[in-house]
Amino acid sequence: MSLQQQVMEKMKAAMKAKDKVALESLRAIKSALLLAQTESGAYGELSEQAEIQLVQKLVKQRKDSAAIFIDQGRQDLADPELAQVAVIEQFLPEQMAEDEIEKIVVETIAAVGADGMKDMGKVMGIVSKKLAGQADGKTISTIVKSKLA
Repeated sequence: MSLQQQVMEKMKAAMKAKDKVALESLRAIKSALLLAQTESGAYGELSEQAEIQLVQKLVKQRKDSAAIFIDQGRQDLADPELAQVAVIEQFLPEQMAEDEIEKIVVETIAAVGADGMKDMGKVMGIVSKKLAGQADGKTISTIVKSKLA
């Protein structure tokens, strides 16, 4: 079942349950999907990879917003954003644990022959492609920095 069909099914359930947070989150996904489909001129389906990237983008936006709200002392605004993150993350593949990511980073560093921060771009590019949709870019970056430093 495509992402759009999954979102529509969950929307129906959220409407019946009168779950406003879930409904708002699902509408955001649906809106982003429709926008991406019309933007690319492909009125058909998006590739699975494009759908995952789109959902990751939505999660990142909400996490960033929540972080800003928390920094500003506005927990009342951060809570709904974090609740939306929980709903939207249901549509992402299972995220890898940090130790698994670290293992892949170490293997990649050895394969590339990276020996310092100057090679971070090479390592990040390869690892990001390997772990697309399974790990957050920020987490990957932190682990690569710690291994190359």
